[in-house]
Amino acid sequence: MAYMYSKRVMELFRHPKGCRKMENPDAVGEAGSFLCGDIMKVYLKIGKKKDGLFIKDISFQSFGCVANISSSSQTVELAKGKTLDEAIKIKNMDIVRKLGSLPSVKIHCSVLAVDALREAIYNYLKGKKLPIPKEVLESHKRVQKELKEVEHMREKVLK
Repeated sequence: MAYMYSKRVMELFRHPKGCRKMENPDAVGEAGSFLCGDIMKVYLKIGKKKDGLFIKDISFQSFGCVANISSSSQTVELAKGKTLDEAIKIKNMDIVRKLGSLPSVKIHCSVLAVDALREAIYNYLKGKKLPIPKEVLESHKRVQKELKEVEHMREKVLK
C-alpha cells in the first residue's frame, strides 16, 4: 500500500533531527506498538532554570517506518528546551500538524513518539522521587501494557 507523505515528513525521514543514542542520559523512555511492530526510545538530558526543570538535550532511536522516524524527529524539535511541564502537554496531533499531515493509518506513530517522551519524563521524575503528573502516570500504565504485548508477540515469533 502506498502512502502520500508531506514534504516535511519526507525531509525529517531523510534527515532526522536527534536520531542518535545519547551517552549518559538522565532518563530513557521506550514505547512500542503491538499492531505495527515499531519500537522507539527517547533519551533526555535535564537541566534546571528558574522556571523549572527543562529538556536540555533530547534524542531518539527508532525501529520503525517513515512516519515513526519523522514523528520522533518532530517530537525532538518540539520538546527541546521546553520545561517538563510544557513537554508533558505535547500531544500527538501537535506533531501531526507540524508534519503537515500523516495518513490516518500512520497516526499511531505520532502517539508512540509522545508516549516515549512521556515515558522518559516518567522515568526521570520517578528516579528523582518527584511528583508524577496524572497524565504521565496514565500514559505510563498504558505504554507498559503495550510493551508487554510486543514482548509477548516477539517471544511467540522466536519460538
